[in-house]
Amino acid sequence: MEGKVLGIGGLFFRARDPDALNAWYRDHLGVGAGCSATAEPAGEWTWRTQGGDTVFAPFKHDTDYFAADKAFMINLRVDGLDALLARLDAAGIAAERRAEWDDPAVGRFARIHDPEGNAIELWEPPAR
Repeated sequence: MEGKVLGIGGLFFRARDPDALNAWYRDHLGVGAGCSATAEPAGEWTWRTQGGDTVFAPFKHDTDYFAADKAFMINLRVDGLDALLARLDAAGIAAERRAEWDDPAVGRFARIHDPEGNAIELWEPPAR
């Protein structure tokens, strides 16, 4: 089928200090320009990701799933949630876990926040 969307091409958001926030994402999560989750190197402006499921879901304006003063929450698909959380903890980055967030059919979840207060949901899908 021609003329179809193939995936998300980028996520753009405002930051008080874009350079510092970019460095935080790169250093702690391996996300952003020049980072790669595959064996292939990424470009100067791109982050090379592994293929997989992506959730695209508007939430009700009064949801309590993430902070009311934020218009979005980033969800990052991860492999090895426990190891990532241990690394983040060692770097002084607090994570929240709740048993009710996890579902064997959907996966495991944790929440962290970037230095500007944006929620980041870490999602480890179930093994297939």
